[in-house]
Amino acid sequence: MRESRDRKRSAAARFGDRAAEYLDSDVHRAGDDLDRLAGWCASAERGLDVATGAGHTAGALLDAGVDRVVAADAAPAMVTTATAAFPGLEGVVCDAERLPFAAASFDAVTCRIAAHHFPSPTAFVDEVARVLEPGGTFAFEDNVAPADDALDDFLNAVERLRDPTHVRSHAVADWIEWLEDAGFAVETSSVVTKRLEFDEWIANVDAPAERRERVAAAFEEAPPGAAETFEITREDGTIESFANLKLLVRATR
Repeated sequence: MRESRDRKRSAAARFGDRAAEYLDSDVHRAGDDLDRLAGWCASAERGLDVATGAGHTAGALLDAGVDRVVAADAAPAMVTTATAAFPGLEGVVCDAERLPFAAASFDAVTCRIAAHHFPSPTAFVDEVARVLEPGGTFAFEDNVAPADDALDDFLNAVERLRDPTHVRSHAVADWIEWLEDAGFAVETSSVVTKRLEFDEWIANVDAPAERRERVAAAFEEAPPGAAETFEITREDGTIESFANLKLLVRATR
């Protein structure tokens, strides 16, 4: 329990220090995935964006026509950044696994590219189910690992090298099982790829030169199949970009 709390505090502090960079991040501020999540919630009246980061998804919910949107994050600096960047948002500092809202408070909940930092994904899913009213929509996206064990191990090792706050990118089957166990009906699910420029990916977490070198070395020692699965590209012998696998799910409570 204490280890989990310490991990969460460390993650909140690290992300809070990078709030301005996340606001400007190309990966987070735009994309078909962002539009799809917001579109799934367009008919909602009360939306909650969990682990909002710099507020891009919460802002997209407002743009989609959701009347009231709460942007929640464990990092106070992220909440401050989100509410300043997207006027009309309500900000709440809270733990994604212990949401401070009454049951059935919202008719839409989103969470985009954040859950790989959560120590207990099942606790998070259960909390989303609790705060959603019957018939409410959960629009979810996160990085996922391939079904191949070696590629799973490679991906999660590289992510932890880059960012010590990374807990785990889970398999698609795990997320579907956790959602269904919490009482959700999975309406739509798909895995998409999003190309990441290596330099920007490293810069987003302000990784020092030594850590960057270790991540690059791990890519050079990638297991068979990694180059194809992650669409790794190189220029002049160095990593230029790769494709991240992301699961998008629309589920109904």
